[in-house]
Amino acid sequence: MDKNTNKGGAPEKEKKNETALVPLEESGEKKSGKLTIYEYEQKYTKRQNVRGAKLLLKLICAVIGLFLFACLFFVCLRIYELNEYAGYAAGGICLILYIVLFIVPMIKIMKSPYFIVNVNANTASAAKKHNRRVRREIADKIIDLTAKVDGVGWYDSKTVGELAIAVRANDDSGIMNSLTALYTGSVKKSAKDMIFKSSMKSAMYSALSQTSKVDAALVVFLNLQLVKDLVFLYGFRPSDAKLIKIFGRVFQNSLIAYGLGGMKIGNSIVKTMGDAVKGIPLLGSAISAIVDSSVQGLTNGVLTAVMGYQTIKYLSQEYKLQQILDGVELVETEEEIEETCQKLEKELKSNKKPQAA
Repeated sequence: MDKNTNKGGAPEKEKKNETALVPLEESGEKKSGKLTIYEYEQKYTKRQNVRGAKLLLKLICAVIGLFLFACLFFVCLRIYELNEYAGYAAGGICLILYIVLFIVPMIKIMKSPYFIVNVNANTASAAKKHNRRVRREIADKIIDLTAKVDGVGWYDSKTVGELAIAVRANDDSGIMNSLTALYTGSVKKSAKDMIFKSSMKSAMYSALSQTSKVDAALVVFLNLQLVKDLVFLYGFRPSDAKLIKIFGRVFQNSLIAYGLGGMKIGNSIVKTMGDAVKGIPLLGSAISAIVDSSVQGLTNGVLTAVMGYQTIKYLSQEYKLQQILDGVELVETEEEIEETCQKLEKELKSNKKPQAA
């Protein structure tokens, strides 16, 4: 009796009902597992003034450049006051540093390709084509760099081999899968190593420097160099909106470094060490210098690390978004509908029968 009821009756009806629900649940977007462009737009797209973002990005780059130029100018002026010829030599060196360590990295960062992920129904199709070209450019660059430069060690050789096969086969899906494997594996590890080394440089140079203006200039140079290296490693840069935040962090770090350089942190600590230290002026000044330099170095190193991790966070976010966008189902846009209507109207007019006299 129990067996019959298991095969037929109410339980069987429940089974039929369950199977009948499957096509409904898997129909449309759920069946394909893809978002529609409208769902993507609602979930991931933010209202953004593209021209305003580009203008603001140029403005913040100009502000950083002016601040850096002012720091270097006053350093050269101070040296010039001590010795005229040394001042001229310092001016030439500072000019070279300004070009090599500021202008060149800025140009390389800005000229790097980037993914378009902040899209709507009208721009999604063009964005997907653009992102496909960017992925191909990144793949070609990684393959070329791995083949021509020995001992780089940034990319996993096995995954790069799979990437090369996908590129030769013109397999977009294979290219994306290989890039994803690289970004979640060897590239991420290499990025962390770059951030650590750059943070150590920032900490050590700031500890050796005893001038606030030199500290600020060093932070700008090292932070921008780190951003440039991370962009080169990943093969693409963050979008304009994200770059504004990154360069804003660079400027903020330089201002903090400038402020720390002007503060005598060690003096306040020396005052709390009692009469024994006060009775030994040389010891007191030595402790003050050590404390000042160590605090400045540690602070600048940490700030550089934070900025570096912020950069790879934005790079990872935008890579994931373009990956999601690539799988989004597009629908007819207003322009396409209008174009179809115009064609239909034209066809109807051409086939219109002449009226009887």
